[in-house]
Amino acid sequence: MPVIETARLRLRGHRQDDLNAYFQLHADPAVMRYWSWPAWTSVEQAQDRLSQVIGQRGANRVLCWAIADQGDDRLLGSIVLFAINREQGRAETGYALSSSHWGRGLAQEAMAPVLRHAFDVLGLRRIEADIDPRNAGSCRLVERMGFVREGLLRERWCVAGEVSDSAMYGLLAADWRVRAR
Repeated sequence: MPVIETARLRLRGHRQDDLNAYFQLHADPAVMRYWSWPAWTSVEQAQDRLSQVIGQRGANRVLCWAIADQGDDRLLGSIVLFAINREQGRAETGYALSSSHWGRGLAQEAMAPVLRHAFDVLGLRRIEADIDPRNAGSCRLVERMGFVREGLLRERWCVAGEVSDSAMYGLLAADWRVRAR
């Protein structure tokens, strides 16, 4: 798991000592409002998922970074490349950031080096993002990063009895490189 450092963040592998912060992140109804599963209600859910995330590190299909504060290394969120398909040159991305850290540009600061890693190190040509179209902040984030909204999948998810659509976004390596200049 490559460690990536930015001005304010350290992207690193998740650790067992992240458990409490990881639970708090996914138990926050604001963070989970547009997620594909409801907010967690028990620390056991966090432990199960954290163990899975840590166990997937060598699988070459998932790269899940903890977004940590550069100063004290505490977990602020997560960002992932998943469904990595090197033969097809594509992957999907997702992210979650503690609501107390929203509006400070941290998600964008984390996303840029992950995209650079996907395109320059992994050699992928396409990254996709599946976003609930009501999540205006997340839509703006990926659009600022150069993603293009390519379609709408109606009634794609049903989470806690609520049916929602998916706005599908794509970013091509060629477009990223033009923007990165």
